Amino acid sequence: MTFTVVVNPTAGRGRAARSLPDLEHELHARGVDYVVRQTSGPEDVIRYVAQARDDGADRVAVMGGDGTVHAAVQPLVGSATALAIIPTGTGDDNARTFGIPLGDVQAAIQVALTGQIQDVDLGRVECVEANEYFLGVLSTGFDSLVNERANQMRWPTGKARYIAAILAELRTFRPAPYRAELDDREVGGAAMLVAVGNGPSYGGGMQVCPGAQPYDGLLDVTWLGGVPTRTFLRVFPSVFSGKHVESPYVSTGRARRIVLDAPGQVAYADGERIGDLPVEIQAVPGALKVVASTPR
Repeated sequence: MTFTVVVNPTAGRGRAARSLPDLEHELHARGVDYVVRQTSGPEDVIRYVAQARDDGADRVAVMGGDGTVHAAVQPLVGSATALAIIPTGTGDDNARTFGIPLGDVQAAIQVALTGQIQDVDLGRVECVEANEYFLGVLSTGFDSLVNERANQMRWPTGKARYIAAILAELRTFRPAPYRAELDDREVGGAAMLVAVGNGPSYGGGMQVCPGAQPYDGLLDVTWLGGVPTRTFLRVFPSVFSGKHVESPYVSTGRARRIVLDAPGQVAYADGERIGDLPVEIQAVPGALKVVASTPR
């Protein structure tokens, strides 16, 4: 059967497009019967992945970042077709979770073709604007509003835009009054951010939910309480190591069903905009097959 690779050429600020010759050279060298489908948006990703699924493929590869992966997940929920990831994005956190080599297209193709197929959990998020699944982390609060601001900016470009958005948001952001349900438990209070993890990381390696595993049927919650900006700036950088959960300002929990609500807040999942709060999130055990490089 023809091996399908769905490519987002704009991922990683064009890194995916620049990596296409390496991809095709490697597949040709391995004698693989393959087809490359280049996309111009998430609708194309969904359409091409669904086509491979309907053709009975046992695995389909996507080449891009977490946004491309997010789109590819949607038609594969409950399917016998496994998702293989060839990471060429800016964050690639879902690839990290499954041990996919970063920055090495040849090594990632090796995993895509011969890696172990595993059943993994998904998160399902519903709100007024959306009803979809995510593989990694859903975030609300400061970091999501930074994304909102960055997406509205025309200048600067690249990482400089994100830094500029952070600095601008810090001048105006205030902790939001959250209300949450974690299964049968209600919690509430001011928060700088609240993240729900099916996987552990987002933003290019930030271990925001360091204990999250996409195999346990549970979603991890990380809650950074309302703190002054100077305290936030002191605590937040430790998210790269996961040590932020040791801070007295951070609380964590686990649940199968989570409801989040706070005025003026928006949810992002796998780096993609979901919609305004309130949102309801549920763990969906074993909903997706993923090609991984290491055993569970």
